[in-house]
Amino acid sequence: MSLQSTIDRALAETPPGRVVWVALSGGLDSSLLLTLAAHAIRRYPRPLYALHVHHGLQAGADDFEAHCRRLCSRLGVPLFVERVDVSLSGGLGLEGAARQARYSAFQRRVACGETLWLAQHRDDQAETFLLAALRGSGVRGLSGMPPGREWQGRCLVRPLLTRSRGELEAEAQRIGLRWIEDPSNADESLDRNFLRRSVLPLLQSRWPHAGEVLASTARQAGEADALLDELAALDLEHLGGDPGQLSVTAVRALSPPRQRLLIRYACRCLSLPTPPEARLAALMAQLSARRDARVRVDWPNGEARIWRERLYLRSPGDSLPAGWRVDWDGLSPLPPPLERWALTLRRREGGPAALRLTLRQGGERLRLTWRGSRDLKRLLQEADLPPWERERLLVAWHGDAVVAVLLPEQGRWLVVAEGWEARSGSE
Repeated sequence: MSLQSTIDRALAETPPGRVVWVALSGGLDSSLLLTLAAHAIRRYPRPLYALHVHHGLQAGADDFEAHCRRLCSRLGVPLFVERVDVSLSGGLGLEGAARQARYSAFQRRVACGETLWLAQHRDDQAETFLLAALRGSGVRGLSGMPPGREWQGRCLVRPLLTRSRGELEAEAQRIGLRWIEDPSNADESLDRNFLRRSVLPLLQSRWPHAGEVLASTARQAGEADALLDELAALDLEHLGGDPGQLSVTAVRALSPPRQRLLIRYACRCLSLPTPPEARLAALMAQLSARRDARVRVDWPNGEARIWRERLYLRSPGDSLPAGWRVDWDGLSPLPPPLERWALTLRRREGGPAALRLTLRQGGERLRLTWRGSRDLKRLLQEADLPPWERERLLVAWHGDAVVAVLLPEQGRWLVVAEGWEARSGSE
């Protein structure tokens, strides 16, 4: 199948009317992908746009942008340019930080429900497999880049993933395509460049089909990873289906590999980073802690807690400062970190309410319908609320009276006083 036929098929599989973006760097791969896509829309009409991310990391960055503008003008494809600042303060290294900035730009420009095409090819897949293997990645890392996946409500597609760099070069020469070579590609201090320029050519000198075989192995690892996800999903369903709260007894009944698999899968379901191997091992060791123990194992942007034979997986969240207070009318949107919740609190008989939200201090009481005045501490014990959630509760006051109690991380009213009505939900 010709490269043009490959792109035609990928475009035909895109729902009619859906916007297709091409991430255009100005190099050979993305320039060819955009050119073939521009030819394909004559047969399969779709809205087509190009997106260039200007990293500003080298003196020739403006030349890349200029090339992208000339190419898009010749093809009649609208071009959008996103300028980004690449920060090295996050400990990701230059390659990782640039990738993070690039994907942030994709998210800003490409709307939910739209499709973004990326120009990675089979040789890129082989490099990704080797990098993952050398970093000690598991099956998920070895599976490399998927040909397509949902990402932040958008569809990421790699139409060229089964084709080699040699095929792309031959097609570019055949149609007289011009592109810009990135001078940083010659820098072998970067891991991927070292693999591309030194390691893979050496492997291919001994095993001519090394790139194809490595990419095929990555594809097989992807299938194995999908099967493992199916197994983990079955285990999660058997445990009740809530990834944020698992029965410790039921988790312990699984074999250790399935325990690790389930915890990683549950974290992904919750959009949490999966725990590094050492932290996961520490968590596994705590599954046999005595029932009254308060266990906490944390890792960057994630934590696990064990309380009363339940394993809780969650984001640690940001603690509110001591003395935090917000004045509120019960109807207006609340400031961060509560802005994502559509919260209301009003008198049952109507009329304006001057409220204030504060952190729980202890000793609060409120009057409940049919139950009279009740101590909040006793109500929390009745609700079987974990200790760390009790510490983060917000209390709504009307004058000197407590009228409601809020779970801020869930955006849920836990209890509402007599004579008041409350609603909650996400924006």
